[in-house]
Amino acid sequence: MATQTSMSFIVSLLSSILVFALLQFCKRYFASSQFLTLAAGFAGSWFFILLLTAISNFESIVFGKGFQARWFPEVITCLFVACFACSTIHRVAVTTCFLFSCIALYYLNIISQKFHAAPVAVDVSLSKKKKK
Repeated sequence: MATQTSMSFIVSLLSSILVFALLQFCKRYFASSQFLTLAAGFAGSWFFILLLTAISNFESIVFGKGFQARWFPEVITCLFVACFACSTIHRVAVTTCFLFSCIALYYLNIISQKFHAAPVAVDVSLSKKKKK
């Protein structure tokens, strides 16, 4: 069952803060091996998605139900913040964060289009040719 926009905003904001704190608290652990550096990039992509969800829900609350997140400034800003958070861990984490975030954004867009697709109006009237 879907949650209300305000509750989704609160949950996604708190979750994004939690993921950011996890990245910062365990930065030495994430930088200790190659696999964990990739895992830090993956966690950074989760930070990106949660932050984008929080910002989009906040804008939906403030500006109305039909407001949508755009490439600029919402997506670009969230991607920059997530990559900056991963840059404090390792430079490879920035690259993997960017790649995982782009993949997640692609699938999030597909899911959003399926869920929020407006019904298409179909013209069912039969057109007859006019006789002269």
